[in-house]
Amino acid sequence: MITVLVVSEAGRGRDLDEAAARMPSLELLHANDVEQALDRLARNRRIDAVLLLLDPESASEIANVVLEEDPGAPPLFVAGSDVPGTRRLASAEPAPLLESLERILAS
Repeated sequence: MITVLVVSEAGRGRDLDEAAARMPSLELLHANDVEQALDRLARNRRIDAVLLLLDPESASEIANVVLEEDPGAPPLFVAGSDVPGTRRLASAEPAPLLESLERILAS
């Protein structure tokens, strides 16, 4: 089982949840801001990756805080933009995005 923490604006993760429902080896957790993300990371050490589905400025801010607060944090990913401290995923569409993330994490 691969566990991914998705940090996005409230309600934006619904499409991802639908795509993840067809991927039995993937579990999604959600956070709406940096405080929730840090709390989830502190409480669940089984998180394999953090996916930031935010505008580049917000994603950069959250990435900086997460990496500062938790240097051992799982890898951080963003969709479609380059953000320092993260890995870029090419697709922003839910199913291809999760499939590429799953491939990276499974290897």
